Amino acid sequence: MEWILQLPVLFFSVVFHEFAHGYVAYMRGDDTAYLSGRLSFNPLPHIDPVGTILVPVACIFMGFPAIGWAKPVPVNPYRMHSPKSDMAWVALSGPLSNITLALLAAVSFKLVGMFMGGDLAYTLLRMLGFAVVINLLLAVFNMIPVFPLDGSQVALGVLKGRALEIYEKHLPYGMYIILGLVVTGALQVILRPLLNMAMLVFAPIMGAF
Repeated sequence: MEWILQLPVLFFSVVFHEFAHGYVAYMRGDDTAYLSGRLSFNPLPHIDPVGTILVPVACIFMGFPAIGWAKPVPVNPYRMHSPKSDMAWVALSGPLSNITLALLAAVSFKLVGMFMGGDLAYTLLRMLGFAVVINLLLAVFNMIPVFPLDGSQVALGVLKGRALEIYEKHLPYGMYIILGLVVTGALQVILRPLLNMAMLVFAPIMGAF
């Protein structure tokens, strides 16, 4: 029944992720997300049937921590101060927001372990532990350079010439590639060693993991 603790953490984390995209775009001159009502922590406008429901459920059934994504916030790079570089920062803001949440959850884990006890503390520790793992997974997952993940936007901003032309050919098939990685279990193979390395950094903060 761990999904009862994992899913609320995931929903908040992916909403916070998309809010970060919209906020950074807004700060760089694009108010599209704001005008669309997406600069909000209300989960309803952010729900994506595949990323917010199907993929997390599939992960849970396969015994992997729930990961997924929310509906991407609308962004117009041509309204930004410097479209190409600003879009890279907008893309990076999502994974950085998840790393921030993971850090806050790790610190909270340590504090709860120090100052609380009983069943409530145990439940909080479980939820905060999931928050660390899920947000680190989201950060790594979203930096995979497959469209529409954030890593693809970074790649589009960095690649040039022939390399960019070759890379762009996968864009119409990106969603199918992601679903294929989830269904075949290949996503776990990619993410697990990266998560283990990240947890080596966060474990001392949490004090006990």
